[in-house]
Amino acid sequence: MPNDIDLTLPDLTGRRALVTGASDGVGLGIAARLAAAGAEVLLPVRNPRKGEAALAEIRERAPGATASLRSLDLSSLDSVAALGEALRAEGDPIHLLVNNAGVMTPPERQSTADGFELQFGTNHLGHFALVAHLMPLLRAGRARVTTQLSVAANQGAINWADLNWERSYNGRRAYSQSKLAAGLFGLELARRSRAGDWGVTSTLSHPGIAPTSLLAARPELGRSGDTTGRRLIRLLASAGLLVGTPDTAGLPALLAATTPDPAPFYGPSGPGHLGGPPAAQELYSRLRDKADEARRVWEVSEELTRVSFAHV
Repeated sequence: MPNDIDLTLPDLTGRRALVTGASDGVGLGIAARLAAAGAEVLLPVRNPRKGEAALAEIRERAPGATASLRSLDLSSLDSVAALGEALRAEGDPIHLLVNNAGVMTPPERQSTADGFELQFGTNHLGHFALVAHLMPLLRAGRARVTTQLSVAANQGAINWADLNWERSYNGRRAYSQSKLAAGLFGLELARRSRAGDWGVTSTLSHPGIAPTSLLAARPELGRSGDTTGRRLIRLLASAGLLVGTPDTAGLPALLAATTPDPAPFYGPSGPGHLGGPPAAQELYSRLRDKADEARRVWEVSEELTRVSFAHV
């Protein structure tokens, strides 16, 4: 790791953790570190082949780790509901949930299985529905729910006039909206948990900048090669300059998920918060003093996903 940046995790023996997007990149690093600390780690994946490769890597990095695969496609609300039903049937409390998975800036607008703009539907609505379906298990585990944002969450705004970008698609703005909505959801989850004594702690994190798969070649997203930005980030990361690596980029989420008495928000503490050691940070300006907008995001998300926290 650049400059020997690392984090010592507490003993997580007896804890059950679920990490979305753990088949590669930052999510795989997070899952491996949780497993090495003793947690039982669940990897809900869309691609079983990538999932098996991730399991093999986790077991190589953390011999004796307890980890298993589940099926999940966050771009399908039916898939999210099926995972929730399966885990509720197992009945084991969940103590840590890291909402890490995401897609970023398809060149052309794409839709989820339910007709939502892909980034909004996957990055925010999929995770919103997942938390709702898992809430009985999260409450039973007095869980920590950590939602992974992005520096893009401090850009743009919620496009209330066209949430699904059907009239005028802009990939970067839609991505910013998805991460901003996720952040507002995380803050509202914390508020409602306190008010209703749910026993669930909600924290936010962001990874800074690192050469992950988000900007890599993704033919299914219409991106045939790595973006110029990813190539530059990879060069900077390999030189240990300014930005992070896939491993250091996961440290803020790990800190947010495991530290006692957590702050609301964590990220890298280096220049521009692009890399460096993980630390508590001030909320992004677009997340501060936004209680009304956070409630609106929650209510609209319940309506769109057809899931409810009313009977938590």
